[in-house]
Amino acid sequence: MGIFLAGAGPDYHSFPEVFERFIKNIPGRRGQLRRIAVVVHHRGGNPESVLQDYAGPLQSLTSCEVVPVLLHAGSPADPAVFDNADAVVVGGGLTPAYLEGLRDCAGAIAARVADGAPYLGFSAGAMVAPRRGIIGGYRIGGVEVCGEECSEDLDEVDVRDGLGLVPFSVDVHAAQAGTLSRAVGAVTAGLVDRAVAVDENTAVLLPSVGDAEFDVIGRGNCWDVRSAGTGCSVSVRSKGN
Repeated sequence: MGIFLAGAGPDYHSFPEVFERFIKNIPGRRGQLRRIAVVVHHRGGNPESVLQDYAGPLQSLTSCEVVPVLLHAGSPADPAVFDNADAVVVGGGLTPAYLEGLRDCAGAIAARVADGAPYLGFSAGAMVAPRRGIIGGYRIGGVEVCGEECSEDLDEVDVRDGLGLVPFSVDVHAAQAGTLSRAVGAVTAGLVDRAVAVDENTAVLLPSVGDAEFDVIGRGNCWDVRSAGTGCSVSVRSKGN
């Protein structure tokens, strides 16, 4: 078991540790290949074209059966695809599209993770993992809190129900794309009580569904933003602290 939330998309050469730690947490199947459900979406293209970015590193590290979950606009995934999954990977890209594609699957994914299947979310896959997730947007009350290029095609910062795996919201590409300010703004405005902003080449690791505390793996920082009266407090976590 384990919940891995990575601050960027899959890059095995730059950040192999997240794949390697994830693989070690997948329960074995005696005499059978382990089944890994891999959820991908591609803005304006065929999601199958990015599947190998996720499947390739997994298959290089372990013998497994990759079960593709290809998200297309207007066609949400069938929750039954996760019923026998030994692990779940949710890719990066347009966060609202992942949330829409998995809208009927939150219960099925949470049940598998609670039963011992690890979850690995890259970028968008990390943002949709929380109970209440920051899904995108770049303004709060009309004031810019991050660059429009990080908006996920949304205007105002939007918080929605996610997959219910972790109790705090998650933002990604924190220092590199400047989205740390969106996490701070969301907490300060009372949109969420707590947000963890994750740098690239970095991930947070939680032991199980609902855990509030986490470890950090990778080379960057995780910025833990919590409500504190009329403002917020920010603590910085890195590997080993």
